[in-house]
Amino acid sequence: MIFDNQHEIQRLQSIDELRNLGINPYPHFLRRDMNISKFRLKFNYINDTEEKKAEGQLVGLAGRIKLIRDAGKAVFANIEDEDGNLQIYFSNKTLDPEWFKIVKKYVEIGDIVYVRGYAFITKTGEFSMHVSELSLASKSISPLPEKYHGLVDVETRYRQRYLDMIMNPEVRADFKRRSVIISTIRRFFEEKGFLEVETPMLHPIAGGANAKPFITFHNALGVERYLRIAPELYLKRLIVGGFEAVYEMNRNFRNEGMDLTHNPEFTSIEFYWAYHNYHDLMGITEDLFNVILDKLDMEKVVNFDGMEIDFSKPFKRISYKKALVEIGGLAEDIVSDKAKILTKLRADGFEANEKLDLGHLQAELFDNYVESKLIHPTFVIDYPISISPLSRRSDTNPDVAERFELFIAGRELANGFNELNDPIDQYNRFKAQIDAKNAGDDEAHEMDEDYVKALGYGMPPVAGEGIGIDRLVMLLTDKKSIRDVVLFPAMRPLKTETKENEK
Repeated sequence: MIFDNQHEIQRLQSIDELRNLGINPYPHFLRRDMNISKFRLKFNYINDTEEKKAEGQLVGLAGRIKLIRDAGKAVFANIEDEDGNLQIYFSNKTLDPEWFKIVKKYVEIGDIVYVRGYAFITKTGEFSMHVSELSLASKSISPLPEKYHGLVDVETRYRQRYLDMIMNPEVRADFKRRSVIISTIRRFFEEKGFLEVETPMLHPIAGGANAKPFITFHNALGVERYLRIAPELYLKRLIVGGFEAVYEMNRNFRNEGMDLTHNPEFTSIEFYWAYHNYHDLMGITEDLFNVILDKLDMEKVVNFDGMEIDFSKPFKRISYKKALVEIGGLAEDIVSDKAKILTKLRADGFEANEKLDLGHLQAELFDNYVESKLIHPTFVIDYPISISPLSRRSDTNPDVAERFELFIAGRELANGFNELNDPIDQYNRFKAQIDAKNAGDDEAHEMDEDYVKALGYGMPPVAGEGIGIDRLVMLLTDKKSIRDVVLFPAMRPLKTETKENEK
């Protein structure tokens, strides 16, 4: 049985008793007139009146009981809805005396109630509701955690997000902020003339990023499919088809480890802009972040994890190789020499695979010596071509891709580049990725012949970018773990859950 502790068994008995009295603990429908915030706003004027009440102006509200103070013939309680909380007062005089006894016996903390009454100010000066009607809207079985200790266990908060939101209103506020961020991003791109599109979640080929996919099986087609790791190749097919500015904001899935910044399913936005380049993308990204800050009424300097991060434009720009030297503190002769990189990595206790090419070894240097030091918004540009299989090659340096990544607070938030539109070059890059996969790189790209064929019809010059929404929300809500900004993060199953499923 799911509800088997002593308190839950007692409440189940109360539910049976209510039903025997002809009272439905889960009535079909009760309409309220407004929420608590609007009630407070509408009757705030009574603070300035002599009577200190709005008797005769009855209003229906609903909310969850968070606190009850029983004074015998009178009761004070606090109810809470999505946006506000309110003290309510009722007694054996404001309610029918017999009904008052039933309410006192059966209505408990955690129950959702409908109340009707008028606004008044108590003798202690608290804005409250003088209740003349009270009925159950939903009877709770599981008691809420004790008020003063609340819900602080992190595991419970993540596993039972509904309980976390009940006990911690600031959690609801954070997720509302996330919603504002997402809606602001949508409006921003729509106003720029971008078209929102939807592309497949089930892919025949795991492409668009270097990552390990989730694999499933399509029964009707009799073939394996991959939960998408990125929408990139489908979005660029749309550019081939004639759209010139598209974006998609949705989930991606990667069958990899979980940590403070990684969840197996995550939200990102990818956008593609024909007849623009990666410098244009950096500019639009600066604008986007500042528009979001304005919408959230935040200053340009944001506090995150004890750091003050300045979002003032323009963001810093530095080349990949220069970052290794100036920020990573590495000698120039080391960063360009494969043997010296291997020696350096091993000397400092990092794993070093001699099968990796120079570009991938430079990426090892970047990850270990540079990334954590990039605190203020920084565009790192001109990446090694070998770690950028979908990026356009620089016309002036064939070993460099016209690519950037945006780092803030020591982590990557965005990745963008001029897209490779040469079908022969793309085909050869895919072949090189196959060689890398055969050499042991599990995250290397598969060959996508249909995408190469699409490029064969001609794709205009286009720049594309992806931004991690979850990490952006973390930054703007000062949260250290991605689980704090994902409503229902991935969790290891409890042993009890595993046993129940086995049954």
